[in-house]
Amino acid sequence: SGTGLLDYQTQAKMLFRKLDKNSPDRCSIQTGKYIFHYTIQTGICYLILCEQTFSKNMAFAYLQELHQEFYSQYGKKVSTVSRPYPFIEFDTFMQKLKRTYNDKRGSSNLTNINSELQGVQRIMVQNIDDVMQRGVALSELDNKAQNLSTLSKKYSHDAKYLNLRSRNAKIAAVVTVIVLFLIFLRYWVF
Repeated sequence: SGTGLLDYQTQAKMLFRKLDKNSPDRCSIQTGKYIFHYTIQTGICYLILCEQTFSKNMAFAYLQELHQEFYSQYGKKVSTVSRPYPFIEFDTFMQKLKRTYNDKRGSSNLTNINSELQGVQRIMVQNIDDVMQRGVALSELDNKAQNLSTLSKKYSHDAKYLNLRSRNAKIAAVVTVIVLFLIFLRYWVF
């Protein structure tokens, strides 16, 4: 489209004027064949204009790194600023960081790092799922142990009852034999 750099600068200035406390902390706004990505952190807005093909994750990673460096160098000075461009020397860092992100190897390395981080996150999620499954298995094992304990008590009670019945049956048999013997003696001997 015939939009030049000055037009994008004008759009960026208008965007800064429209941002307020109710604006989202992170946002992407399409403008022609480019996209503005911004993040607001600790009261400071960081803005970048990228081609649509540039990775959104990379853009926000750039803004995050920019924020961390800026805040570590100037965080306490921001509220005392009275002139328009007191942090102009920060441009050196911004240009260096921009080259790093534009460098194919740097982008590739950052993409690899991002992939590794996502892999670690998947592993962590998988590990949490494993722990949850172990928790379910432990819960089932606990239930089985409680059932086994209950069955063991029932078996013990039933065994005592059967032993008592067996003893009573033996006593009854002995008493019956003695009574029959006494009856036999009485009628046959006397």
